[in-house]
Amino acid sequence: MKYLIMMHVDPTVLEQLTDEQQAAIGSGHAAFMKTTKDSGEFVSTNALADPSQSKVVRSKNGSPDVTDGPFVEAKEFMGGYYLIDVENESRAVELAKMIPDASIDGLALEIRPVMFFDGADM
Repeated sequence: MKYLIMMHVDPTVLEQLTDEQQAAIGSGHAAFMKTTKDSGEFVSTNALADPSQSKVVRSKNGSPDVTDGPFVEAKEFMGGYYLIDVENESRAVELAKMIPDASIDGLALEIRPVMFFDGADM
């Protein structure tokens, strides 16, 4: 079953990290990707740009209207995700705990089952 692990980012938390902590995050993500690729559980990952670079499309009087910026104001935003294909939810949780963000106060990971998937054959 596929699960999306969404990385919720709080920029104020990241700004307070030391250079060593930031480096550990990078190497921790690399280790996570290697582990899930080696096990065949990795599907894909993407890091997202800052929400200030977003466009929002929503209906206004029944027609699509485009505005700048995020949908809602929040201090946290989705910074990226991993898409994994695992046997069950317990394994998804086990893997998410390996992501360095899980050990940093103020950051969060959301694990959500994928209900529909239509992508390239992997």
